[in-house]
Amino acid sequence: MQKIALLLIAVALFASCQSEKKEKEEIVIGKKTVAEKPYDIGKRIFNGKGKCYTCHKIDKKSIGPGIQEIMKVYNEQNADVVAFLKQEAEPIVDPETYTVMKTNFAILKTFSHDELKAIEAYMKEAGNSK
Repeated sequence: MQKIALLLIAVALFASCQSEKKEKEEIVIGKKTVAEKPYDIGKRIFNGKGKCYTCHKIDKKSIGPGIQEIMKVYNEQNADVVAFLKQEAEPIVDPETYTVMKTNFAILKTFSHDELKAIEAYMKEAGNSK
């Protein structure tokens, strides 16, 4: 009886570990594959090597528009953040500050598509927090 109980516990633990793994995605950063939630990776990039935080705050305008404002406009217009970051779409939120943003495209060009998608995931979630 104890063996059956131990077996059921082991199966339950294995199953819970598997479901936790499904919540995470593998994202390629540089040459490494990382199993982490896109939000967490995007937050790390946004506040780290992307240096996005220097111009964009969550809930207020700084040098550039706040994330909440950016995501509000992108959601309303069903626009693609990644396309903008890849310079495949025109600025739609605050075109007047676009010239300042253009200096950061040299950094953004070094990011993989997965990294840009992770930044977008972070911005979507952070933009919805109030």
